[in-house]
Amino acid sequence: MKTALSIAGSDSCGGAGIQADIKTMTANGVYAMTAITALTAQNTTGVTAILEVTPEFLRQQIDAIFNDIVPDAVKIGMVSSSGLIQTIAESLTRHHAQNIIVDPVMVSTSGSRLIDEQAIETLKQKLLPLATLITPNIPEVETLSGLMVKNEEDMQKAAQTICHAYGCAVLCKGGHSRNDANDLLCTGETLQWFRGRRIDTANTHGTGCTLSSAIAANLAKGSSLNEAIKNAKDYLSAALSASLNLGKGCGPLNHMANFTQMETS
Repeated sequence: MKTALSIAGSDSCGGAGIQADIKTMTANGVYAMTAITALTAQNTTGVTAILEVTPEFLRQQIDAIFNDIVPDAVKIGMVSSSGLIQTIAESLTRHHAQNIIVDPVMVSTSGSRLIDEQAIETLKQKLLPLATLITPNIPEVETLSGLMVKNEEDMQKAAQTICHAYGCAVLCKGGHSRNDANDLLCTGETLQWFRGRRIDTANTHGTGCTLSSAIAANLAKGSSLNEAIKNAKDYLSAALSASLNLGKGCGPLNHMANFTQMETS
């Protein structure tokens, strides 16, 4: 069986982070493993507390996995400090990790800031150059490129700037636009749009985690990058369409939408 590792934070309400990654990877047919970067106290309305693990403990988690079950792909999500990012970069380099997907999580769906400025610089310098693909949303694209993104032409320029700066492919997610969910893949040589319709739901907690984990799972199974993105977007659309109306805020996706009929009321 193919395997994938998620290096990310834990979401106590189960909608995003490690919990969303495990659900997504399982639903996409791979064995999911985890290295937890932080515990969070959060629900559908926001994040109220974050407790980071130490860099040494994170290293021990990653080493334990690679020394026993070598992952076919690695997804990296919420990492909020420079020390942890440095540890991840060193560990993945030492273990010759393959198919590395970085979701540069900077702000939660509910608007809570999850990373400081120094950590962003370490992310740029140490981790992004190791990535096979990074999956920033529009605000993250602007932070990484230094450019404002108002339209598709802006997105193309920003994607090329990021790709050339860090030497990795970039999938610029258009889900923050009002009318569509068009994503742009830049590999350095080509630009390709993945067109999608905007799904009318307020329950989008964990959308970015889900997409990046689904891409990692498909890469682990041997799909090409284009195939992995297409399959991941199809999976995400189904999970959003059947999203769960849980909690008082931004509810979670239905990760098992393709397999079971779940009670959503």
